[in-house]
Amino acid sequence: MALSLFLAVAAPVFVLSVAGAVLWQARTDEARPVEAIVVLGAAQYNGRPSNVLQARLDHALTLYADGIAPFIVVTGGRAPGDAFTEAEASRDYLMRQGVPESAILMEDVGRDTWQSLQGVQNVLEERGIEQILLVSDGFHLLRGKVMARELGFSALASAVPDSPIEPWSAQELGYVVRETAGILAFLPRMV
Repeated sequence: MALSLFLAVAAPVFVLSVAGAVLWQARTDEARPVEAIVVLGAAQYNGRPSNVLQARLDHALTLYADGIAPFIVVTGGRAPGDAFTEAEASRDYLMRQGVPESAILMEDVGRDTWQSLQGVQNVLEERGIEQILLVSDGFHLLRGKVMARELGFSALASAVPDSPIEPWSAQELGYVVRETAGILAFLPRMV
């Protein structure tokens, strides 16, 4: 009986704590000099970044221009029927903004955050890069950091300040719930 009561109280408290951590990370900017900026992918439309992906790329551009890192890693594979990968659309956008191709590294096969970060590990391992700054929407960053650290990265995070997904909106709350579930599902992999 006591164990059942404990679990009935502890489980919701743990879930709410994870959700709180997702929100805390979403509002915490850890931008400082690292070896590479990693932009987590989002939708692209026929080679054109979606509004969400463009906001992530614009934030990475600002960080790159501020000298945070010498490389920007773009991520994301191709959805069925797509002519471009998310990474290709991102690379092309960054190059149109003046980033030299030599400063852009690509992970272009991942279809989710875990696959993309595993691909980033392969891309950066050959260069000996371990310190990364993840760029994404705030709600996405804690899960990305947990996964990146599981892969051996020293990972920091910087949320997109001008995302179309507004802080404290119902849309963001939905993503926080999804990310909380994603973290909880990933935890057994770390044991």
